Amino acid sequence: MTKKVRKAVITAAGRGTRQYPASSAVQKEMFPLVDRDGLAKPVIQIIGEEAIAAGVEEICIVTQPGDEAQYLNYFKRMGQDTLKAFKGKDWALQASEKLHDFGQRLRFVSQDSPEGYGHAVYQARKFVGDEPFLLMLGDHIYISANGNGGKNCAAQLIDKFQQSGMEAMSAVQATPANLLHLFGTIRGRPIEGNDDVYAAEAIVEKPSQEEASRKLRTPGLGTGQYLCHFGMHVFPAAIFESLGHHIENNLRDKGEIQLTSAQEYMRASLVKSYGACTIEGKRYDTGIPYGLMESQLALALTGKHRGEIVEAIARLLAEQLHSVSER
Repeated sequence: MTKKVRKAVITAAGRGTRQYPASSAVQKEMFPLVDRDGLAKPVIQIIGEEAIAAGVEEICIVTQPGDEAQYLNYFKRMGQDTLKAFKGKDWALQASEKLHDFGQRLRFVSQDSPEGYGHAVYQARKFVGDEPFLLMLGDHIYISANGNGGKNCAAQLIDKFQQSGMEAMSAVQATPANLLHLFGTIRGRPIEGNDDVYAAEAIVEKPSQEEASRKLRTPGLGTGQYLCHFGMHVFPAAIFESLGHHIENNLRDKGEIQLTSAQEYMRASLVKSYGACTIEGKRYDTGIPYGLMESQLALALTGKHRGEIVEAIARLLAEQLHSVSER
């Protein structure tokens, strides 16, 4: 029987160099965005709320050393002095209680040296224990598409993991060959009777187009399309055995302990079944300036202020076109 996915791990130990100078003031996972409910929240709260809505009960954040205090200081209810300023504003009091509830679910581990994504994930091994867990990136916003029964991206992944009976499940999206240098890539064998679930047959970190063409073509995808990581996974505890193997033997790619390499070792040597599934939704990378802007726009266009935002965009575009026509 497939175990319930009660725990999530969110990695937030990156240095945020692509978001300098703002990331020198606050870690990039705490950058504010206006969420679909109209409330301004840090990125990691939006991600964590997605996990909680998918049924997760506890969340472990992998941080840089010393960052735990910043999260604990934020994820708590208002103090008495602050409450006075929000008297009569029920929406703020409700948001305060949600912050408190969120904070009660949090656990922390630190990555004391920057040795790669896989190394960061490995730090959560004691928190996870022997349970399956949801892994999410601390700088990716996930927005589900219409027509999925109202389920967010994390819930879709967990459902497919549990329904498939597989030991591991990675979320993927069909991705064009010119973007392969950005993502881990999976060759999948379609599961009969289930168009969006695959048995993983090979996993490679950021392959070249030539390598992908030779080794990673998945039947049924369009020409030049590959299954690339979506940015979330459900893993068994065996992933830590695989990561430990890489750390103990100093098996690195580009100087770092890579999660993708550990996924492939686990798939080939430690588990009997490893799946991949497509998700009805999109991922947005808030860790780069353009991606942060795109993330905010995507949230705005799927949120409660969509009408106002569409009008504002139309007005701004009209002003731009008028300015160009006058040149």
